[in-house]
Parts: sequence; C-alpha cells; structure tokens
Amino acid sequence: MYLWIKAFHIIAVVTWFAGLFYLPRLFVYHAQSEDGVSKERFKIMERKLYRGIMVPSMIVTIALGIWLVVLAPAWLSQGWLHAKLTLVVALLIYHFTCAAMLKQFATDRNTRSHVFYRWFNEAPVLVLVLVVILVVVKPF
Repeated sequence: MYLWIKAFHIIAVVTWFAGLFYLPRLFVYHAQSEDGVSKERFKIMERKLYRGIMVPSMIVTIALGIWLVVLAPAWLSQGWLHAKLTLVVALLIYHFTCAAMLKQFATDRNTRSHVFYRWFNEAPVLVLVLVVILVVVKPF
C-alpha cells in the first residue's frame, strides 16, 4: 500500500508543479497582452489551470503526503523531512500568491510587468531542486 500512495503522491506533485510553472508563464503573456480578446482568453486559461489542475493537485499532494507520514512516523524525527515541510509551506504561500495575482488579472488590476512575472516564475524551480535533493539524498 505504501508504494502505491508514494507513487500517487509523486504524480500529484508533478501535476501541481506543472501548474506552478505554467500559471506564472501565463501571467507573463497576459501582462504583455494589449488587446481585449487576448486578455479575456488569458483570464479563462488562468482560471481553469488554477481551479481545475493546481488546486486539486495541491490537495491530493498534501493529503497523500500526510498519509505517507502517518505510515512512516519515524520520518518526523529526521531533519530532511523538517526541511522539506518548510519548503512545502513556502510552496503553499507561492500557490496562494498566484491566486491573489490571478484575481488581480481577472479584475484588470494587474500593476506588475512581464519582467516581474518572468522572475517570479523561477521560484518553484529552486524549491523543486531542493525538495528532490532532500527526499532522495536525505542529507540530514
């Protein structure tokens, strides 16, 4: 059972990260768009990505992660898990920051440039690298 839960946890993480990578990229293009048709198209794409993929993937990732810890409670005494959970909290903050930005775009109140969103888009890459290293190498 444990390996099945772990496999689906990894699938959910991959799906969640796909959204975390793609939504800010949509923000880049949305911030660059000047015509109403494009802006409306981006609003729809952003909303569907966030609600249809990112939120469900986040929920499944967290639920299965909790289940894994319940099945292996000894991990709670290991430093790598504490570091990973700290990064997961950072991802949750990033996720909900994306939601706030989505609302700004949805109401045509975005004030940031496409350059800001290009940099913002890089944050989950760093988190992904660190999480994978923590889980695979377990350095502490």
